[in-house]
Amino acid sequence: MQTIIRCHIINCFHLSFQLFCLCKNKYAASADKDFENHKYIIAAEKYGKALKKIKKDVEERNRINYQLAECYRLTNNYRRAMNQYKRMVRAKYQEKEPLVLLHYAEALKLMENYDEAIIQYRAYQLLAPKDKRAENGLHACENIQSWIENPTKHQIKNLAKINSRESDFASAYGGRTFNTIIFTSTREEATGNQKDEWTNQEFSDLFISRVDRQGNWSKPVLLDNEDGDTENDNTINSGANEGSPFMNSKFTKLYFTRCPNAVKKASGCQIYTSKRVSRTWSRPQILMLGRDTSVAVGHPSLSKDEMTIYFSAERSGGYGGKDIWFATRKSAEAPFGRPQNLGSQINTSGDEMFPFLKNDSILYFSSNGHISMGGLDIFVSKLNTENEWGIPENMKSPMNSNRDDFGIVFHDEKEEGFFSSNRKGAKNDDIYFFQIPPVEFTITGIVTNRESGEPMENVKVSLIGSDGSLISVRSNNEGYYEFGTTQTIKNLDYELKLSEEDFFSSTENISTRNYESSYDFKFDYMLQPIPKEPIILPNILYDLSKWDLKPQYQDSLQGLIRTLEENENLVIELASHTDARDSEERNDVLSQRRANSVVDYLILRGINPKRLVPKGYGESQPRELKKDFIRAGLTFKSGTILTEEFINSLGNKAEMEVAHQLNRRTEFKVLRDDFDPFADITGSDGSLSSTRILKPKRRVLPFITDEQSQETIANCTFNGHEFLFIYKENALAEIPLREALILMNMGTITKDDFINVDDLKNGTIANGSEFYIKELSIAGKTVRNLPIRVNNRIKEKLIIGESTLIMFGLFNFDTEKQIIIFK
Repeated sequence: MQTIIRCHIINCFHLSFQLFCLCKNKYAASADKDFENHKYIIAAEKYGKALKKIKKDVEERNRINYQLAECYRLTNNYRRAMNQYKRMVRAKYQEKEPLVLLHYAEALKLMENYDEAIIQYRAYQLLAPKDKRAENGLHACENIQSWIENPTKHQIKNLAKINSRESDFASAYGGRTFNTIIFTSTREEATGNQKDEWTNQEFSDLFISRVDRQGNWSKPVLLDNEDGDTENDNTINSGANEGSPFMNSKFTKLYFTRCPNAVKKASGCQIYTSKRVSRTWSRPQILMLGRDTSVAVGHPSLSKDEMTIYFSAERSGGYGGKDIWFATRKSAEAPFGRPQNLGSQINTSGDEMFPFLKNDSILYFSSNGHISMGGLDIFVSKLNTENEWGIPENMKSPMNSNRDDFGIVFHDEKEEGFFSSNRKGAKNDDIYFFQIPPVEFTITGIVTNRESGEPMENVKVSLIGSDGSLISVRSNNEGYYEFGTTQTIKNLDYELKLSEEDFFSSTENISTRNYESSYDFKFDYMLQPIPKEPIILPNILYDLSKWDLKPQYQDSLQGLIRTLEENENLVIELASHTDARDSEERNDVLSQRRANSVVDYLILRGINPKRLVPKGYGESQPRELKKDFIRAGLTFKSGTILTEEFINSLGNKAEMEVAHQLNRRTEFKVLRDDFDPFADITGSDGSLSSTRILKPKRRVLPFITDEQSQETIANCTFNGHEFLFIYKENALAEIPLREALILMNMGTITKDDFINVDDLKNGTIANGSEFYIKELSIAGKTVRNLPIRVNNRIKEKLIIGESTLIMFGLFNFDTEKQIIIFK
């Protein structure tokens, strides 16, 4: 019974078809009159009786059957309408009225019989090729299933405490705190004791309900006229139909639709206004939108300044059915000018109703003339820079369904509000709450001692934002720390830093950019105690008697660089050791030069030279093994000291060569932890020094330029695997399909990493799929949980753009030195 009430709220619009042979015989004459007056429930009963009286007049029986189908359609009796139209198609009534095919197709779509609906849409398209509703219907039937399987991020909830067994729809927020709702209802408590002969329900009135802090809605009551006086014209609710409320931005004036039911008097629905006076309402005043009050108008929505009104009407000059119109005025109290049609971008030959203007630039409305899932769907159109409305977009599932969805209204400050629907699960027309959940983030983790495995209490955990914010917490006795949703903000880059005395600090780069849904970051840390003994670095190999640090061994220093960046107060010694196969003097010189080359590289990577002490020990400190070593099938036991005597005692040259290799090493040890990183920019009195300026900490990333494509190519580490990437300034992060499949087969990425697991089908990955990179490391910095898209058009390398690279720090290119410098 829903659509008829909604349409009645903008009153008795003339139907888009002509009644054939009205009053052809006495049996159908009364039914035809009721049909013309929109009394569809009564008309249907009379048409049924007329069919029993008329036996031989086939043409008249067909006409009555068609009228009966229309009664079912207009009262939303979908199944009966579908069966009745099917009967008319078999009788070839479409040869006289092609619309029977369109209505049959629409009924089939409403009943989710999409295959048969496509057949009927195509049949109608042959008879009415200029009617876009056939093309739109075909497009909808081909896409509905995909829309259902891939819903938008909206969450919806039926307001069961507000909804009744009758129709409840077309709501509006009632106050500045947005805890009040005014809505339309035909429930038993509505004013008067008569039934609407169109709907066979009570006449609709405006009701109000409030929600408390626990989210519980109060029992709805009449907005006014609690006594139910149908003769009182000073109240908003009357013996007529009232509905479709709209409150101005100050919540001081109510705009609503009233549809009079005066006997033997031609009058259409009109928009009325009433001002809030304390806890009461002023006498409603009609809002003139044209001179002819028999032309029905309704469903008001206004701009924030109340200078522009949008409404629905079936006026001359429209596109067929009900269109959305607008009118303007010079002041909030002045009369509106001549209404203007919103144009063919919005309006169709079907019905466009229930407009809602958001932020004066986004128009929401309901339509059955655009590509819809069934019945009325909610659409959105945005005002462009040329002050023109854009192509309407269907809001898709779950906002829309295969039934009627309409009457959307938004909270002023949140992505939430209400809409109405008679979808499956609704008792009739029901009001639904909707929201797009806010994108929120938490950061949690547990801190443990790497050596003992015990949780660490009172570790300082700092969160430093790219907006200059700094928040610090301490781990509890279980090592747990947490940053909540109010402490982490969308579209920011963060540095998470853990620090504890006598332990190496640890940092993590986190970005909340490019996330479309909430995410809980979890970072567990094992802090390493600062050892007294030197720490051996991964293998750094040199050519014989050479000390140049080769590019392929620079990556061996990335861990040390990160440690120094995370621990800005440390001063270390860089020690280099040789084997004993040359003179002591030459080995001393060689080892010093090698230590110097490592320090030079660290300085190039932005480490303050005052924190680095190079020291060459030559062959003077044979290595003492702290654990068993197995090299080339040979085992060296823990505790062995690789002296020259020990090496010479080994059985063969292979064992001796491995021992020499173990002796050749580069290591570091912490000398002290009191370095002041800001000492170079302050004088002895703490003032800024004009002669000494500390260069910002920086990291560098070597790159090459492809001679043919002129593309910038550099290295990164993707979930522990080395990759080349191409830098393209305006690109998003992308990975070739081939590489993504390889990573899947290796187990480096899994289905759990994908945003939509349905993208993984038939042993491949859908083009355009997105998943999260667990760790992406560039130039010594690591970003976790970074979204990346699969692109089957790129062949070999990753694509990274500015929006991704900037997560690793502000950067610029030094084309002469072929390096990217991160600050």
